[in-house]
Amino acid sequence: MVVIPTEEKLPKLGSSRINDHLLFVDCEGKDIFFNISHAMCGGRGFLPWLMTNVYQYVVERYRVHPNAPGLRKVGSALLPGETEEPSMDNLTSDEPIYRRKSVKAPILAWDYLNGLVNPLKRKPNYLVFELDQEGLMRAVRELDSSVISFFFMIFARILDQVLPEKNRTIVGEAAHNPRESMGLPHSHSDFLSHVYVDFDRDRLRGDLTRLGTMTRGQIILQTDPTVSHEEVRRLFTLYEEIDQQHGLRNKRKYMAKHSLSTGKDVQHGSFILNYTGQMDWGEVADYVDFYAFIIEGHYTIEITALADRVFVGLMQLVRTDRYENAFMAEMERFGIPCKVHGPYPKRLMKHELPHST
Repeated sequence: MVVIPTEEKLPKLGSSRINDHLLFVDCEGKDIFFNISHAMCGGRGFLPWLMTNVYQYVVERYRVHPNAPGLRKVGSALLPGETEEPSMDNLTSDEPIYRRKSVKAPILAWDYLNGLVNPLKRKPNYLVFELDQEGLMRAVRELDSSVISFFFMIFARILDQVLPEKNRTIVGEAAHNPRESMGLPHSHSDFLSHVYVDFDRDRLRGDLTRLGTMTRGQIILQTDPTVSHEEVRRLFTLYEEIDQQHGLRNKRKYMAKHSLSTGKDVQHGSFILNYTGQMDWGEVADYVDFYAFIIEGHYTIEITALADRVFVGLMQLVRTDRYENAFMAEMERFGIPCKVHGPYPKRLMKHELPHST
């Protein structure tokens, strides 16, 4: 694996410069960037590897051995099923207990257009909000909510201040990995379903405890094994259909038409929010100021946790402080101590197909 100083123009993932790998590390000062292709795995699969690397860096840099029993050390045995991939055999055949009726999600069209094509406005960047975990959990309990449903509510309420009144429903979207219900709790493979929460604008402005219960209920329904397994079954079926197409051109054409992310039956949220969950860094947490996942998109939120702090990474295609100001106002409303880091410029690598050997 290649480790290089941060440069103005970094190599592409999969290029010969980084030994044809789909990951490399670059660093500058006390900042370390782990560049990894999403094709390999998602944040939940990537994070244990990242934690091990940070642990090893601390050991070699400071000549200490932090107490971190939850981290995977060099030489540790593989966890049961860690390298296994799911198949149709892992999926339940039960009828889904819930089927969501698709809602056309309003999006931040003006920001997207400026962020994609306007060179005067385009300025991809990200912010990292650092929250006190105790304060956050107090607010979560008061609202009969959960961490992810709480942030669904917060960012939907922020969009309620931005989107035109004609858009009466705001849709939140999150990835969900049903590995536990598929009998593969330690697998790092990506086999994701998606959860959508529909927010009526009037309800967003009403009783927050009722809103928290409603949000958590929608998530519970859609993460039921019968529901998420049906979504994964659709994905596996798509893979099988692509395999039946002859030639790369036909495979790409079929994928473009039927992709669950961009095809004719695609569902979208007004925003995407993902949470990797609490993972135990042990004493390694004392050496980390903050960490965040950075992915492409506008108004895209990635939430991570470290010891007594929670970090909310907000990606933007344009530089604006309206989301930042609205988020800080919401945290003040709930009495959650919060400070902001950034903005930082987006640094995401493009891919090229690895060279054949």
